[in-house]
Amino acid sequence: MLEIAENGRTWVLSGPTSSYAVHLTEQDELLHLHWGPAIALADAEELAARPLPGASSFESRLDGREEYPVEGGPRFARPALSVRTPERRGTEWTFERYDTEGDELRLRFRDGGLAITLHYRTRGDVVERWTTLDNDGAAPLELLRADSATWTLPEREGWRLSQLHGRWAAESRLVRSDLTYGEKVIGSRRGHTGHQHLPWVALDTDATEERGEVYGCALGWSGSWRLAVAQLPDARVQITGGAGYDDSGLLLLAPGESFTTPVFAGLWSDTGYGGASRTWHTYQRTYVIPDADQDRPVLYNSWEATQFDISEDQQEVLARRAAAVGVELFVVDDGWFGARTSDRAGLGDWTPNPDRFPAGLKPLADRVHALGMRFGIWVEPEMVNADSDLYRAHPDWVQYQEGRKRTEFRNQLVLNLAREDVQEYLWEQLDGLLSSAPIDYVKWDFNRCFTDAGWPGEAYPQRLWVDHVRALYGLLDRLREAHPGVAFESCSGGGGRIDLGIMSRTDQVWTSDNTDPLDRLAIQHGFSQIHPARVMAAWVTDSPNTQLNGRVSSLRFRFVSAMAGVLGVGGDLSEWTEEELAEARRWVDLYKEIRPLVQHGDLYRLRPPSGGLSAVQYVRGDETVVLALLQAQHYGEPLPALRLRGLDPTASYECLETGEVHRGAVLLHHGLRTGLRGDLDAMVLRLRRI
Repeated sequence: MLEIAENGRTWVLSGPTSSYAVHLTEQDELLHLHWGPAIALADAEELAARPLPGASSFESRLDGREEYPVEGGPRFARPALSVRTPERRGTEWTFERYDTEGDELRLRFRDGGLAITLHYRTRGDVVERWTTLDNDGAAPLELLRADSATWTLPEREGWRLSQLHGRWAAESRLVRSDLTYGEKVIGSRRGHTGHQHLPWVALDTDATEERGEVYGCALGWSGSWRLAVAQLPDARVQITGGAGYDDSGLLLLAPGESFTTPVFAGLWSDTGYGGASRTWHTYQRTYVIPDADQDRPVLYNSWEATQFDISEDQQEVLARRAAAVGVELFVVDDGWFGARTSDRAGLGDWTPNPDRFPAGLKPLADRVHALGMRFGIWVEPEMVNADSDLYRAHPDWVQYQEGRKRTEFRNQLVLNLAREDVQEYLWEQLDGLLSSAPIDYVKWDFNRCFTDAGWPGEAYPQRLWVDHVRALYGLLDRLREAHPGVAFESCSGGGGRIDLGIMSRTDQVWTSDNTDPLDRLAIQHGFSQIHPARVMAAWVTDSPNTQLNGRVSSLRFRFVSAMAGVLGVGGDLSEWTEEELAEARRWVDLYKEIRPLVQHGDLYRLRPPSGGLSAVQYVRGDETVVLALLQAQHYGEPLPALRLRGLDPTASYECLETGEVHRGAVLLHHGLRTGLRGDLDAMVLRLRRI
C-alpha cells in the first residue's frame, strides 16, 4: 500500500506488518523518516515536521538522514552516487516530480543532463529499491559509483551484524559480530557473486531465532558488488550497496543512454531471525523464483561417478539404476562435448563429442525419457579453453590485457560476454543445442573468476564488468523464452553465484561442491538465512567422501541431510549394493511424500548445527516434518527435547513414525531418543493434525 501526503512531499509504503517512509524538504533534500513497524501517513507527517539538527563546520546535518546520499555539497558520508562530466564532479539535484505505476513509486530528480529516478515497491513486508540514471544531455557522463539504495536504521545502541562468509567448499557460513564505528565492507571483485560472501546482511540489537527486531538487506546482482555498513560518528547506521566493487569507473553513459541498477531489497521483522528468513523465503517463492509453485524433481548427476571418462552406453547404465531408485531427472555432467576428455580442452565447442555420442544427445535423451525421467546436461558457456576450436578461431573474444600474459585457472579463460558477437555466438550454440534433443534441464556453471578484465580497442573497457552480467541475464532470458520447458540451475564451482538476480532467471542453485553431509549442515543453515529450500540443491554421494575429506557416513545420514533442500543423488550407482539401492529407493519415496512441505512450507530452524543435535522443521497446512541429525554424542549425554513451532497450539498432532499424539506446543523427546542411536545418525519425523 502506498500513501502520499496532500503536498506530495511525504510518502509511506506499507506491507502487512511494516512501513517505510521518506520526505522531501522545501530545499529538495530527500530524507529518510521511518523503517519499521507499520505507521499511518499522519505519523510520517509528524516525523517530517521535526527539524533537523543544526550543522557544524565539522559535521553534516544530512549525514545519516539522507535517503540517497550523492557526492558533493555538505556531505561526508559514503555517497551512493558519484558522477563525472568533462566540466564538473558530484551531483546537485533538484526535484522534478513523483509518479506511480501500479504499486511502484518513482521519485524523479535532475542535475543538468542527468535524470535520476529512485524506485520503490513493496512485496509483502519486503521493500524493493533501485535507481535509474538517464543521460538526457549532449555530453557523456561517467558513473564512478551508482548504488541501488541506501538503507537507514533507527537510532539504537549495540547493533549486531550478521553476514554469510566462506570459500570454495565452505560457503554460506553464518557469523554474527558487534558493529563498531566506521565501515564494514563486504563484496566481490571477482566478476561474479563469489564464494566469499553472499550479498546479504542483517542487523539486530537483541534478536533471537524467534523473537526481536531484525533488519535485512539483499542485493540482486550476479557480478562484482559491494555492501558497506557504516556506523557514523553520531551512532546512526546506514547500509549502502550496489554493483561494482570500487569507485574507479562503472559505466560511461553516452547521450541518450541509461543505466538501471539491480534491486536492493530490504525487510524489517519483529519475529526474530527465523521470522525474517520465512519472510525472505515467501518473497522469493512469490516474486523472484520462476515457476516456484512447481516441485523440483529428484535428480541424478553423473559427475562423481564418471568425471570426464564418459560414454553413451555407460550413461544409460547409470540412468537405468537411477530410474530404479526413483530419480526423476538424469543429468549428464561435464565431458559430453567437443574434445572434452579432461579440463584442458573443449570448452567453447558446444557440440556432442562424435566418439562418445555418435548420433548426438538425442538417442540418450530419448532412452532417459523412456525410463520415465527428464534429461539434463552441464554447460559452462562463459568460459573457453585455449585448446578449443572457438579460441583458435577467435583469440580476441576473451578478456585480456594487451601485452600481458593471459591468466588461466582450470586451464580456461573468460569469454568477453560484453561483446555482441560473443553473445550472438553463444545464443546460436545454445539455442541449437536445446533444439537438437529433448533437453529438459541445464546446469549452467562458471568455474573461474575474472583476472585479466581487459578489452583492447574498447574506448571504455571498464564497462565489461557490468555488461558481462547484463549480457548473461539477456542470454538466459532469451533462452527461457525460446525454450520454456527447460529448467536452469546456477552453479559456480558450487555456491559462487547465488543472489536474487540469478535466482530470478534460474530454477535452483548448486549450493556447494562440498557434498559431505556433515559439512553441509552449516552451509545449509547459513543459506537458509536468506534463501528457501525450494532452490537449494543437495546431493547424496558416496562414502567415504573421496572427493573432499574421506569422512565415512551412513546412507541414512547422507539422505536426511540432503532432504533439507532439493534432493539429488551424485554417487556411483554402478558400485552401490542391492541393499544400498533398495534403501535409497525408500528414502527417495519418503522425500517425495514430504517434498511439498520442504520445498513450499515454512522453515523453522529448531537447533543450529553447532551442537550435537541439529534439527529443522517445515510446516505447511496441517502437516509438519522434522529432519533431525545427530552429529556427535559425548559421554552418554541425553538428547534434548525439541519444541516444534508454527503449529496450532489448540490442536492435536499425531507423529506418523511413533504413533504418539501431541497437543499444543509439541515437544519431541521419546521419538528422538529411540530413533537416534549414535554419532552421525539421522531421522525424519512426520506429524499430521488430527
